[in-house]
Amino acid sequence: MTRGPCVSFDTLVRAGAAKQWLDSEAGQKVMKKAFDSTSRFARLQTIKTAMAGTYLYIRFKTTTGDAMGMNMISKGVEHALHVMANESGFEDMAIVSVSGNYCTDKKPAAINWIDGRGKSVVAEAIIPGDVVRNVLKSDVNALVELNVSKNLIGSAMAGSIGGFNAHAANVLTAIFLATGQDPAQNVESSNCITIMKNYNGNLQISVSMPSIEVGTIGGGTILEPQGAMLDLLGVRGAHPSHPGQNAQRLARIVAAAVLAGELSLCSALAAGHLVKSHMAHNRSAPATRSSTPVQNISAGSSSGHLSGIATPVTLAMTSVHGGKAAAAGEYLRPAGR
Repeated sequence: MTRGPCVSFDTLVRAGAAKQWLDSEAGQKVMKKAFDSTSRFARLQTIKTAMAGTYLYIRFKTTTGDAMGMNMISKGVEHALHVMANESGFEDMAIVSVSGNYCTDKKPAAINWIDGRGKSVVAEAIIPGDVVRNVLKSDVNALVELNVSKNLIGSAMAGSIGGFNAHAANVLTAIFLATGQDPAQNVESSNCITIMKNYNGNLQISVSMPSIEVGTIGGGTILEPQGAMLDLLGVRGAHPSHPGQNAQRLARIVAAAVLAGELSLCSALAAGHLVKSHMAHNRSAPATRSSTPVQNISAGSSSGHLSGIATPVTLAMTSVHGGKAAAAGEYLRPAGR
């Protein structure tokens, strides 16, 4: 994760001196020691600096264990800047803002697309040619051409930054809401480039996502329904022996789900099914209980308090607290199948 504060000096000479010191081995050693002292998990990896007149922007790139880590990093950055100002000869430095938009958080930015932020993940799948024809109702070459003309050339024509995909934000945001992530961070987390190739008659599809910002501890993950979803995925809380692995796994799950969504939408577009499917399954009428399959949970379930009509949340909690995991599958199975 990154945080990019803005500091200021009276003269360009002093701002330049601070940049040189931060870029030096000695300066980075001092800043790392100060930053790392503020947390058991936050560890400074690199510092990147940029000047604009007498303003100096400092991008701290760190690890944060299984937490998304913005609060953790902000605390470390604040202390490191204090040490720089009071113990390293830069008493004339003014801290303008602990976040100077050089991070960059919740805003489109090329720096996240190029240098990454949070977790950087690449996911790939090989779809057999007969599956493309018989299940996706399309053709490998047609999908490759659609991907190039839409996701690559079309996005370039629009001047997109990190938007070289069909609808990565749709899938990512749904997972963010379900697992207690910060939904506003879908802006940079949805950065994605989708690549499709004809691989010996089969479809090779990949998604590259350089800035997925997720955590499995803290924030919205403490909410009961969101925690239940993390439990179902096997990534709730901090990893017991390797801090950071749960958050890394969640990021991989996000990328895999995005890949599936890209394949689905691009196939629908290539086959000309998009409008037809939207008209058939639109939400012009509100959902009712009569059309929603449910399953009762007995009052004697191991959770003790889950009884009566089943909901997605109670079904998830049943699975978590020792009830029959098949209940969630029954709920998700379409009626009549």
